[in-house]
Amino acid sequence: MTARLPSLNGLRAFEAAARHLSFTLAAAELNVTQTAISHQIRRLEEELGLRLFIRQNRALALTPEARDYLPGVRAAFNDLRLATDRLLRKDDDKVLTVSTLASLAAKWLLPRLTDFQEQHPGIDVRITTSTSLVDFQRDNVDAAIRYGRGQWPGLRADWLMADELFPVCSPSLLRGDKPLCRPEDLKDHPLLHTSNANSDDWRLWLTAAGLPADLAKQPGITFDMIFMTIQAAIDGIGVAMGRTSYVQDDIAKGRLVVPFKIALPADAGFYVVAPDGRREAPKLAAFRQWVVAAAQNKA
Repeated sequence: MTARLPSLNGLRAFEAAARHLSFTLAAAELNVTQTAISHQIRRLEEELGLRLFIRQNRALALTPEARDYLPGVRAAFNDLRLATDRLLRKDDDKVLTVSTLASLAAKWLLPRLTDFQEQHPGIDVRITTSTSLVDFQRDNVDAAIRYGRGQWPGLRADWLMADELFPVCSPSLLRGDKPLCRPEDLKDHPLLHTSNANSDDWRLWLTAAGLPADLAKQPGITFDMIFMTIQAAIDGIGVAMGRTSYVQDDIAKGRLVVPFKIALPADAGFYVVAPDGRREAPKLAAFRQWVVAAAQNKA
């Protein structure tokens, strides 16, 4: 039996309100009243049978269920926008489609993208997320940000940044009954893992720290996307293996701390990738210049 989809208007209201953490700003974006947004969110919560927002005086926060739900909803709307653009054959000189990993988009690219839009207001940016390699012809993508060693035949790859691997946690774990002071104290805390590409990070770091690699097998929690792992660390659920590009903003804002001084260099890095050997569109050149500067903390 196929589950009935919730209200599309409710999902649009949820995505906008979650992005802004404000019903007022969501209403302005969608050109409706704040009351309409509130009603649509309430109806969606009733349809789903769970709360999506925590309302505290004038502050708005996502529930854990909403944080898990948001990436899928956001990706679905991005796919709808891309499909509509293709259908209507919108002038692609003004539309820049960038493919990247969902976690990198959430934790690094999106917080910086406002700067690009301010510098290039005539370019309409579309972000699409995927874990697979891009077929630039089939997928109608202009550029991709990918992790690897920069060797992709037929593609131009410009270096963005390298990662280091190191544990991160909530400041609250440095206090309490079992404070996290030394690497040996990890045995008293749940380890947070990310499956697939980053599944070996904990074993590598533990070995470098002189601890038994089997410590990585102690009971913990595994997520399929690193931004979910990092959010669990922010919430104080356990200790995550951080990568620089995913945690630097949270560390700077005090949401995460680095409890130990041991860090490992990753064996690859992030590149901005696009087809080589053809005349480059001004929108792509502008994005490449901006994203390289942003990765070097110049933008």
